[in-house]
Amino acid sequence: MAQLLSDQRDQEFLLFEIFNIESFSDTGKFCDFNNKTCKMILKEARKLAVEELVPANKEADVNNGHPEGVNFINGEIKVPKSYHGPYENFCSGGWISMCDEEEWGGQKMPQLLAAACFELFMGSNPSFFNYPALTHGAGAIVKEFGSNLQKEKYLKNMFSGKWAGTMCLTEAQAGSDVGAIDTKAFKNPDGTYSIEGNKIFISGADSDLVENVIHPVLARTESAPSGTSGISLFLVPKYRLDENGKTTNIKNDVEITGIEEKLGMHGNVTCSVSFGSRNKCTGELVGEENKGMKYMFLMMNEARQGAALQALGISSASYANAVNYAKERIQGPQIIDAFKENPVKVPIIQHPDVRRELLTMKSLIDGNRFLTYYLKWCTDKANISKDNTQKEKLKNIIEFLTPVSKAYTTFKGIDITASGIKVFGGYGFIEEYPQSQFYRDVRISSIYEGTNGIQAMDLLGRKLGMKKGKPLLDLINEIQKSVEKAENSGLKNISEKLSKLLSKTGESAASIGKTASGENILDAFGSASVFLESVGDLCMAWAHAEKASTAAGKIESSGKKDKTFYQGVLKTAEFYYDVIVPESLGRSDSLKKITKTVMSMPEAGFASK
Repeated sequence: MAQLLSDQRDQEFLLFEIFNIESFSDTGKFCDFNNKTCKMILKEARKLAVEELVPANKEADVNNGHPEGVNFINGEIKVPKSYHGPYENFCSGGWISMCDEEEWGGQKMPQLLAAACFELFMGSNPSFFNYPALTHGAGAIVKEFGSNLQKEKYLKNMFSGKWAGTMCLTEAQAGSDVGAIDTKAFKNPDGTYSIEGNKIFISGADSDLVENVIHPVLARTESAPSGTSGISLFLVPKYRLDENGKTTNIKNDVEITGIEEKLGMHGNVTCSVSFGSRNKCTGELVGEENKGMKYMFLMMNEARQGAALQALGISSASYANAVNYAKERIQGPQIIDAFKENPVKVPIIQHPDVRRELLTMKSLIDGNRFLTYYLKWCTDKANISKDNTQKEKLKNIIEFLTPVSKAYTTFKGIDITASGIKVFGGYGFIEEYPQSQFYRDVRISSIYEGTNGIQAMDLLGRKLGMKKGKPLLDLINEIQKSVEKAENSGLKNISEKLSKLLSKTGESAASIGKTASGENILDAFGSASVFLESVGDLCMAWAHAEKASTAAGKIESSGKKDKTFYQGVLKTAEFYYDVIVPESLGRSDSLKKITKTVMSMPEAGFASK
């Protein structure tokens, strides 16, 4: 069965009708990206995804009868053979540095357009795409905080895909508590540093796709204070560089000590790495000492939005395959015909419960696509805006919604891919079909870049009260515009329900925020994930209001194909408001009286010996 990808029409609806990407070209910064060019780029991304990345994804998955996966041989990593050809084409097409400056080999593409391409790459082969995605994130740190010499040395090689990049934070004893890391950095007379320590869960830590691997490593200098305030960032290459910045054949003391056997993402290697265990491991400081966490957060925030795009791409592919299967799979008669003589058997998409499952999947995917694209639209708008007030507002919204997008989209991605298995029935559990791999691969997205529980703590503990609550107020004002737009479009039911949900979410935010600042702080954080889900629900409702309002204004003047699409947009919104919004209202209400059971439960009560 051929694997399908994201809904092309819905992608184009968001890019060209909701977010009006062509308007960016009027600013001068993105003057080369009109609608025609954007469609051409999206077409090429889909072609690469379908023709090269999808087949490689199947070949690399060790659970499907083709045990290629990743191999660890004599201390070196061998990625799936099926990745080598697609990687060469991916790099030659300039896909790694789509949005970067031309001087570093980039194409200066809008982030919004890149997000649509990323969704396709993630949905077709997330294990593969993690290699170039991590490389770009590491390069972005150098571009933002590196010296001019470091930029000259690293950026073109990384953004071209000649060299790879990683993110080396996690240590066994520290886990998510990055401030507890032990890796040390000792300054050498020549200004370099000797790095000593061990890291775990390092994605893409080695690869035979590239000439060299550059590790951004968090470590402590000898005089550093404790906690996150004493962490510095260093660039540590696998092979040492000569005075001209070229790769030598001299290995730095960077040793892969093992690879993790994982539930999914089998084509992407995850390693334990030792720095300086045998000889001397040399790295160079990025920026200033003790500012490593600030620098690394640039990559982490990019990666958090990337995790949301990963879950979106995978769940979108799961949904597309489920719809296709449901249209083709003939099984049983309609329930109203079940007791007739010789009833006609129908495709399972005609069965009510299957349709409900598919509509739930679609409503969440369409909402999550809006949210992930919206954050990139905000980034582009902030980059081209000359209005400092607007810039600040957009950056506030990005700050507030990044943990929401990361956690909500990945949580729901797991639910959606589980539903994708259900639609296939028993076949969904069999590796011959793609649904089980989607489910296995998407699971890690809720753990990447700070688990979703950490995202919820960040939302409640930092983002809610940031700048005296201005980011939340800025978001509320944007959603209020959609309430008015829906009313003006004749969608009174949606307008009224969105207004009610917006009001209740605001009330629950005030309530849990007050509890979090008082003596019952632990109880508040026990409900932090519920609060994040509540905000995510609001964003989904907002997305459907925006989409429905736009579709309502175009449906009468459209041709048959577009009219059918717009009708689908309206029905999906209607379903979301009829079925899911009532659950969201209940969730918001529950936050007005925070439960104390989470913290009052005795530990012995969780399980008895």
